[in-house]
Amino acid sequence: QVQLVESGGGLVQAGGSLRLSCAASGRTYSSYTMGWFRQAPGKEREFVAAIRRRGGSTYHADSVKGRFTISRDNAASTVFLQMNNLKPEDTAVYYCAATRRDVISLNQQEYDYWGQGTQVTVSS
Repeated sequence: QVQLVESGGGLVQAGGSLRLSCAASGRTYSSYTMGWFRQAPGKEREFVAAIRRRGGSTYHADSVKGRFTISRDNAASTVFLQMNNLKPEDTAVYYCAATRRDVISLNQQEYDYWGQGTQVTVSS
């Protein structure tokens, strides 16, 4: 079992940056592919980025490509989401998720564990 705790959210002006962290408990953290999703008010939760369990490959949604970067530190059992050039449309609750599958998955149904979320608000 894996428990996930996100941090790093907050209020930032458009064009600014934030770095989200997701700390995982459990000795098998490195065996999980990790993903970030977000949910804006009144919208469905959507995929943002994912990184395979050994950190060899990543995938970012088109809406964040070139601005956001997912990375992981297996020794620290932490996955990060560096968010640059933030836009008001990036405002959402950001969730960290983990799946045992060693593939990049955009489908939230394939993720086994979820964090509680952290709020990101971008003002114009």
